[in-house]
Amino acid sequence: MSNTEKGGLHRVRNFLSCRQVLSLLTMLGFMLNYALRVNLTIAIVAMVRPNVTAPVNATSAGNATLAGNSTAGNSTLSLDGVDDYEDRFAWDSYQTNFVLGCFFWGYILTELPGGRLAELIGGRRVFGHSMLWASLLTLITPLAAHINYVVLIVVRVVLGFMLGASWPAIHPVAAVWIPPMERSKFMSNMMASSLGAAITMPICGFLISIAGWASVFYLTGAVGLLWSLAWFAFVYETPATHPRISSEERREIEEAIGTSTSKKRASHVPWADMLCSPAVWAIIICHGLAVFGFFTVVNQLPTFMAKILHFDIKQNGLFSSLPYLGKYVMAVASSYLADYLRKKGTLSTTATRKLFTTFALVIPGLLMIAQVFLGYDATWSVTIFSLALFAHGAVTAGYLGNGLDIAPNFGGTIFGMANTLSSLGGYVSTWMVGALTYNDESFHSWQIVFWILAGTYISAALVFVVLGSGELQPWNNPPERVRINDVNQEEGVPLKNEK
Repeated sequence: MSNTEKGGLHRVRNFLSCRQVLSLLTMLGFMLNYALRVNLTIAIVAMVRPNVTAPVNATSAGNATLAGNSTAGNSTLSLDGVDDYEDRFAWDSYQTNFVLGCFFWGYILTELPGGRLAELIGGRRVFGHSMLWASLLTLITPLAAHINYVVLIVVRVVLGFMLGASWPAIHPVAAVWIPPMERSKFMSNMMASSLGAAITMPICGFLISIAGWASVFYLTGAVGLLWSLAWFAFVYETPATHPRISSEERREIEEAIGTSTSKKRASHVPWADMLCSPAVWAIIICHGLAVFGFFTVVNQLPTFMAKILHFDIKQNGLFSSLPYLGKYVMAVASSYLADYLRKKGTLSTTATRKLFTTFALVIPGLLMIAQVFLGYDATWSVTIFSLALFAHGAVTAGYLGNGLDIAPNFGGTIFGMANTLSSLGGYVSTWMVGALTYNDESFHSWQIVFWILAGTYISAALVFVVLGSGELQPWNNPPERVRINDVNQEEGVPLKNEK
């Protein structure tokens, strides 16, 4: 390497630390993660011939948003401009909903295996490759749709299979790269998916209007590929293997993490201890209930507003995007506050996680009770739902990264179990609303929905307050069952002492 190149790297290193680069790419990665999974939900209305099937609403397409997506109701958005009738497909309502929902089949299969695989071979590889292959699959989606309906189904299932591993994979990355007192801030990057929601929908709608529905897949796929190249170029598995990290930053990370994260990747999971741990079940149950509430609020709001209040929230860009922007702002702000309180010693990790989880879930629960009595008014409904999503963003300072507190060596496995359960929330949510409103689409039926949501949110908070913990669990470092030499490890170069 020339002196000029070395000087350039030195200037970059002084401008952004390796952790800051990791945090930035993680934030962009989760924004793109959202875009890669919902582009079809947005483009579907321009792909299907209008005389064959009616627009897909939030209730019928609710399963398409199962894996952390936002509103399927946005697929009804009006698209003017490029409209080639021959480029559309003669799918009926059943086929349309089938292609929207099949993403989930692959997604739910790789949550737990993806988290464990990231613990074994490294989160950088799993997260990076899941996004890389998802981007390639997105690029060929228009071709798949034109080849055959079944081919498109296969592409969407495999896409879900790839993206399912991405969410739990980021926990092992944080376990080796992020000091414990900074992990709340890092985990807030996962909420960048909400920021992606606020950006993706209007951009994709504009693209379809000027260049056709295929442009959505080409743009999101191409940006995903560029992100993947940057990820593999600038992110490394551990500080010890990073060629550009300064000795000061590496020492700071390794000393802060200490022995809580093992340098030798655990060759087996202590399943018995883990499944008997109240702290683990606190995360799993809390996440499952919280995401069920979130899915119901996000997916069913357009249906409630349209059928009961006769107010089309999808036509108002501010109402559609503001809750997601607010949720991300809350995620970042609460995470910075949580880490500050922990670092100052004002609150213990256990108290911090319980406090912010309670805030993030009890506030939406109380707001759902308010919705029971005030929800007949459109202004009140929009305000209440927006505030509920805003408060929910504080989960990043609460239970969301709690697996890294109690067992950083198995954070991916714990979150994989929790996200597998929560992924069912979209189906249960859609079924529940459909069952309650099938014969009676009155405000009274929706009041029952809001009472259930209130109970779900508050119950989730109570479970975490009673069972949750922020203390490192004794089973985090289990004894090895195989010789260390038999396990492929990445140790990197030793850190030299500098005077």
